[in-house]
Amino acid sequence: MIDPQKDPSVVPRLSRAITDYLKWMKSVRYSPASCHQHRMQLEVFLDFVKDSDLLWQQLFAGVTREQFKNLSQLSTTAAVNGLSRYLAQQGHIKTPLPRRPQPRQLAGIYEDYRYYRQEDGQTSPRQLNTIRRVLSALGDYLKPQDIPLNRLRIEQLDAFMAEFCRPLAAGSCRHYRSLLRGFLSYLHQRGIIKKNLAPLLIGAPQFAMAKPPKFLRPAEVQKLLENLPVTTARELRIYAMVHLAYSLGLRPVEISGLQLDDICFGRATLSLQRRKNDIPLELPIAEPTLKAVVAYVVGGRPKSEDRHLFLSQVAPYGPIVPGLVARDIQQAMKKAGLNATAYWLRHTYAQHLLTAGASIYEIKEMLGHRHIESSRKYLYIHTELMREVILDEPL
Repeated sequence: MIDPQKDPSVVPRLSRAITDYLKWMKSVRYSPASCHQHRMQLEVFLDFVKDSDLLWQQLFAGVTREQFKNLSQLSTTAAVNGLSRYLAQQGHIKTPLPRRPQPRQLAGIYEDYRYYRQEDGQTSPRQLNTIRRVLSALGDYLKPQDIPLNRLRIEQLDAFMAEFCRPLAAGSCRHYRSLLRGFLSYLHQRGIIKKNLAPLLIGAPQFAMAKPPKFLRPAEVQKLLENLPVTTARELRIYAMVHLAYSLGLRPVEISGLQLDDICFGRATLSLQRRKNDIPLELPIAEPTLKAVVAYVVGGRPKSEDRHLFLSQVAPYGPIVPGLVARDIQQAMKKAGLNATAYWLRHTYAQHLLTAGASIYEIKEMLGHRHIESSRKYLYIHTELMREVILDEPL
């Protein structure tokens, strides 16, 4: 007998919504691990709804989320939150579930580090929020055990990361681990901990299987440049950004931070004042790149008092964020039939330096690396010389 209080359409409707949401995640290139975790959690949520008397408008209420979390004993409801945001965007529900509360404000050395990262000019607001989240969790983990930062041991950090990363995908774990390593290096530089624990904070054994950076072959570069349209203002902006990433090896954060005053059009030079290694550098700009920048400034850049080179296309025409630079470049690559990211252009620039005979120390300065270890990995991508010597077959 059908329960008169139940809406028989809720479960099939939710099932279809979950299927559509997972397809959407795949279409916008969520990692396979994230897609799998969301699928598993949403299957549990669907079972929870099957056993309840909820109506459609009750599924994505805060109280329902808490009931589901308590009954399922899950440490996170990220998949349910994501599904609610997707359905709200599609107009299937009025409002999404509220995001989790922001972490508490940091204090002491934690806040000092966050301010240090904020002032380095290389950290986006979103990254600062992520840093606050992991440092806030670290403080909450250490406080009940009365462990001061100057007596930290790697075993305690490993235990914290195991607990903190339990519900997260492998890629997210690597990201949070990297952020925590930056904090540990800062503690060592400040003399708060005697030994730098950052190199000891590692993940599963795959950390030792170093993967060489990926780069574009000459034919792929040509294909990309030939398929860049230059009709609209946005296309001119992307055209200039691609040239800067390819010919100068600039990071997305460096491209988004460029000022008009950084470029000397008469001498065709670019002055980079703030880089990760804190060493200013003046670079020559190749003629195609200079022409691409001029084309954008003349024909695509909105009129604004803001001195940033690249501005948004919507009033009040403020500077664009690094994520938009990376996304626009990646989409341009995809349209050219290349399955690559913005950083592939940076890696291609390093490949050109190697081919030209640059030393590892010169590459370190040109790429703006803090440590020589960051540059050393580019030695693995010097395939042209390898094929010439071993296969007698120039690439």
